[in-house]
Amino acid sequence: MTATTHPDINDPNAFVFYRYTPSIPAAIIFIILFLASTGMHMFQAYRKRTFYFIPLIIGGFFEWIGYVGRAMGHSNPWNLGPYIMQELLTLLAPALFAASIYMVLGRMITFVDGEHLAPIRVSRLTKIFVAGDVFSFLVQSSGGGLMASAGSMNMGKNLVVAGLCIQIIFFGLFVFSSLLFHVRINRNPTVASEAVAWKKYIYALYASSVLILIRSIFRVALFADGNDSVLARNEAFVYIFDALFMLAVLVIFNVVHPGQIIGRKKNRDAEEVHSQNSNNVTREEITMETK
Repeated sequence: MTATTHPDINDPNAFVFYRYTPSIPAAIIFIILFLASTGMHMFQAYRKRTFYFIPLIIGGFFEWIGYVGRAMGHSNPWNLGPYIMQELLTLLAPALFAASIYMVLGRMITFVDGEHLAPIRVSRLTKIFVAGDVFSFLVQSSGGGLMASAGSMNMGKNLVVAGLCIQIIFFGLFVFSSLLFHVRINRNPTVASEAVAWKKYIYALYASSVLILIRSIFRVALFADGNDSVLARNEAFVYIFDALFMLAVLVIFNVVHPGQIIGRKKNRDAEEVHSQNSNNVTREEITMETK
């Protein structure tokens, strides 16, 4: 019985999953960090009833489970299962983050009574961007599945790059729409926008969007340059431009959580109704005393 032989990872013409041995310490560090941030998001979503963050939470699970797969690849980098796990899950997680980010903008515009200043009708804004995000997700997932096979690897990479480009286009349009709304409401502020400190939340959207954009551009470069490129041969690039950036997206929304303001409008309206009722009762009492 002969031992199984594998191609040399230094052979530029060979089909290999990794051009390096995946680092266990790096994977464990990010498993812990992603778990901690995702767990905090679960608590925040439950406490603040921000269920529009469910896609982001699922994306957080994708990230830490994906890095479990990368850690498993350390001892056996030729094992197909862990490779597919880490490749697909870390590839698709940002699309889930994006879905929640798109929904936050629509709710924020409604919260500050800025529907008339939005570049796209709020009822359509979320649907358009989430639909584009879902399309990007499906294209990337199809490509990621094909990349697991040597025979269809090139087709898979092309699909992944196409999906990432779709994601970049929609994110670019999203950032432009956010900026346009921001400029308009600064010029013509609403009463609601002046009553609440909401701007730090839109800055959080900008920061997270830029991080996902840079990460997507990195992924396009990674796949476009081929299996033997400088980016493919250095695992540090994956941890800097993917793992670290996506962790930063989660942490940004841990710190600047939209649930701190979005959802309070109903409470504010209820307080106004209560105050009006109280005033009415007081006026009635004064009228009766006068009589």
